[in-house]
Amino acid sequence: MSKKRILFLGETYRADAITWMNGLKEFGDFEIVTWELHVSSTGINRIMRLFELANAILTIKSIVKKFNPDMVIAERTTSYGYLAAISGLKPVAIAQQGINDLWPYNSPLYIFKKRLQNYAFKKADLIHAWGNTMAEHMKESHVNMDKVMILPKGINLDFFQFNDASANTMINAVVTRALEPEYRHDLILKAFSIIKQREIPFKLTIIGDGTELRKLRLLATALKIENEVDFVGRVNNNAIPRYLQQANFYISTPITEGVSASLFEAMACGCFPIVSDLPGNRSWIQQKVNGILVSIENEFNLAQELEWAFLNNEFTKKAITQNRKFVEENANYKINMKKIALAYHNLINNKSTTL
Repeated sequence: MSKKRILFLGETYRADAITWMNGLKEFGDFEIVTWELHVSSTGINRIMRLFELANAILTIKSIVKKFNPDMVIAERTTSYGYLAAISGLKPVAIAQQGINDLWPYNSPLYIFKKRLQNYAFKKADLIHAWGNTMAEHMKESHVNMDKVMILPKGINLDFFQFNDASANTMINAVVTRALEPEYRHDLILKAFSIIKQREIPFKLTIIGDGTELRKLRLLATALKIENEVDFVGRVNNNAIPRYLQQANFYISTPITEGVSASLFEAMACGCFPIVSDLPGNRSWIQQKVNGILVSIENEFNLAQELEWAFLNNEFTKKAITQNRKFVEENANYKINMKKIALAYHNLINNKSTTL
């Protein structure tokens, strides 16, 4: 019996997408072909991306004709989700990546993106909500919730292994988000300049690359913390666990958040999480139970909470143990991806019986 084939529409370089595809290959024995947009969605490139989006359907239809896939899956409910919905291929599974995929809300394209999303929601056979906050947006958008699967992809717990570094005599913090404005690395640097003024020893490791790199390096120098901050750049995904296992704190301060695999990875490896007080994070973090939620407008609040957590070692030690157990129970890649792969096989089989 030949393997079932899936056409994946999305950005294949992203760790999130790689996890999704690898899980389908490993637990569903699927063969996957990919296609993605090449124009960036930032700045003036947004207009050019719309033209690319308009021409993409012809390319996708030619791929469908050549590859003859059994279904199509797509990340984001606007761009790729819309393309999946109009591809002519069934069944269609789409995933909402952000809390609603419509950010930024002040964009002149907001209404247009909302229409694309509504069409994709209507035509999809299965819609992934990687967390409850995404599902809430779908309810508000009047989506047929019978089509919605609320389940994170999870992370590979054999790969992201636990290490208790809570006994460190200094703050050893790690940041693993892209160096883009929406992740507010500037807030983190300003908070650590306050930590230095309070004479608390620290090391801050910032992993990743992006448009803000030069600006952030200059800011670290201006704040006189350049010797304590290590910008390591983009690293191979295989190296991420080592950085997390050596750290005792994970910090992430984006202005919007869906379901963060980076947060799961940090929780699995034993980092105490201090993250933005956003609905997407509240699903996983209870304030001063298993982590700390902070305002994204105030570096003093971040510095204060970081100092508090560092000085309350017994609290953080208990929290990281709880977090490992939580991830094992709720975000285990081996369990969750098996469920997702099975759902896809059922969709394909149901399509076959109705032909």
